[in-house]
Amino acid sequence: MSGAALGLEIVFVFFLALFLLHRYGDFKKQHRLVIIATLLAWYLCFLIVFILPLDVSTTIYNRCKLAVNSSPAESNGSYVTLAPSKQKCFKPWSYIPNGIMPIFWRVVYWTSQFLTWILLPFMQSYARSGGFSITGKIKTALIENAIYYGTYLLIFGAFLIYVAVNPNFHLQWNQLQTIGIAAANTWGLFLLVLLLGYGLVEIPRSHWNGAKRGYLLMKTYFKAAKLMTEKADAEENLEDIMEEVRKVSESIKYNHRLRKCVDTILKKCPTEYQERMGRNMDDYEDFDERQNSYPSEKSLVKLHKQVIYSVQRHRRTQVQWQILLEQAFYLEDVAKNETSATRQFVHTFHSQEPENKIIRYFYTPTVEWYWECLLRPWFYRVLAVVLATFSVIVVWSECTFFSTKPVLSLFAVFIQLAEKTYNYIYIEMACFLTIFFLSICVYSTVFRIRVFNYYYLASHHQTDAYSLLFSGMLFCRLTPPLCLNFLGLTHMDATISHKNTQPTAYTSIMGSMRVLSFIADGFYIYYPMLVVILCIATYFSLGTRCLNLLGFQQFMGDSEMTSDLIDEGKELIRREKRKRQRQEEGENRRREWKERYGNRDDSTRNRVVHTDQKESSFSDTNTNRSLSKYTRSNGRTERDRIELLQDAEPLDFNADSINDDPLEADSGR
Repeated sequence: MSGAALGLEIVFVFFLALFLLHRYGDFKKQHRLVIIATLLAWYLCFLIVFILPLDVSTTIYNRCKLAVNSSPAESNGSYVTLAPSKQKCFKPWSYIPNGIMPIFWRVVYWTSQFLTWILLPFMQSYARSGGFSITGKIKTALIENAIYYGTYLLIFGAFLIYVAVNPNFHLQWNQLQTIGIAAANTWGLFLLVLLLGYGLVEIPRSHWNGAKRGYLLMKTYFKAAKLMTEKADAEENLEDIMEEVRKVSESIKYNHRLRKCVDTILKKCPTEYQERMGRNMDDYEDFDERQNSYPSEKSLVKLHKQVIYSVQRHRRTQVQWQILLEQAFYLEDVAKNETSATRQFVHTFHSQEPENKIIRYFYTPTVEWYWECLLRPWFYRVLAVVLATFSVIVVWSECTFFSTKPVLSLFAVFIQLAEKTYNYIYIEMACFLTIFFLSICVYSTVFRIRVFNYYYLASHHQTDAYSLLFSGMLFCRLTPPLCLNFLGLTHMDATISHKNTQPTAYTSIMGSMRVLSFIADGFYIYYPMLVVILCIATYFSLGTRCLNLLGFQQFMGDSEMTSDLIDEGKELIRREKRKRQRQEEGENRRREWKERYGNRDDSTRNRVVHTDQKESSFSDTNTNRSLSKYTRSNGRTERDRIELLQDAEPLDFNADSINDDPLEADSGR
């Protein structure tokens, strides 16, 4: 099993990152480099979270071997062990051979740092650029990132000059490397505490509120009202942009040098707008530079950028509106089925997606009713209590993890108790649950936050390239300090435990923070305590109330604006529900008509074909007779039935004359 666990987790994490990226990104429409860069960033960050527990168990085993092989004097001087020196060390099932983890962490860490500080910011500007060529997009990206990169180079250059001038500093390359890592981790820890303080409270509260049917339905109505406003604004913005594109397309004809740029812009427009603009174009109309004023290439680049943004926003709001409608209809169905005496879950509308037969076989209407109306609320309540307990433990440990005598951090207590018995399964499970919960609190906040319309992770393949790359940047900057914080909570970091023990491979790559004592003994220890203040602010919804006062409508039960938006959203949902009901009624009537008259229509058509063949042979044998253009051999009753089922009759182009009235042809015949 040596190294097998590492290989399995590497493969599993890759497919996990691929699944999440497929949910938020669009592999078909977005650029491959954007997909690959985002996938790599997410994959490396998730990999750190999943592999770190294996590093902890391997380190505990190596400490045991070091304690057993060393003499008692050496053991007391250089290593403090919790077990007797004669105790045998048991190799963990997930043991990773020496030399693999340092190389692994070095590759993962420095690749993620290269992505977050150099490549992804450049790709963000490249993706948002409206240039028409690769060279133009690269030039725009370099200009936009000049200030960004220049600021870091200026700070780093000033620091190097200070070190070179000051004779008290004699820094080596390893120490400079550690200072750079400490600076990146300090920036990440600053943002980490903010996101963690929000997630520790909001995640348990959202699951607790998930058990309240009325609460979820009211919040859905509120979202519907806000989304309708955003949807209308996106449609209006798209109309304005398309009007500008139309004017540009009409002014710049096909023989103009900028026509290729206009064609590139038109390809990004929706299909209906492309067809509308194409009908109004004259391929043979020349332009006159002396009489008309034409837009410059710079203005076309700006227009191209606006088209990309407006089309993406319009498509996203359309998809989100349909998803929100389905969610609202389902919550209303749950509210109706709660009082059902038959205990069979009845849907108002059939699912628009194809149903899986295996799922429907086990997830019957009865099972669905018991789950949605009885079991799910209680499951959410129990889960909320468990998550709230974890949050309390995290907050307590964040405030006390610097204390080593006595050990007050509960996570450190759990790990040390398991270390005495060398229960590696328990150690890895405890480490994984701890870091996984911390990651969920931080990453879920990254997925939830929205910075106006510039950064927004929307599911169902509706996230733009800029937001995907920005999320990759955030993950790469938050994950290393998150893991260092986890090692501090469990006292696996020698900087926190103040023990001269063998460090984990991850800590050895980070380097000793003793180079910057004010960061190691000050900021890293006391700044995480601010999570208490942030949790209190989140519990009382201070941020939500501030946004509401600034004019950004937020869901608050005691707000008059919230009540108005709920009523508006309820009316919108009711209107869409009536519209869909009329559509389904029309489809049902058409289906019933086809089932009732479809066979009769087919038999009538067969008789018409047979009659046409007989009349054709009759006209061939009687070429000297002048007949009317409509040839029938059946009686009037049969003719009336055919006229009801067919709008037009076949023409006989062999006739000498054409009559306007088909009845005259029959009377003549």
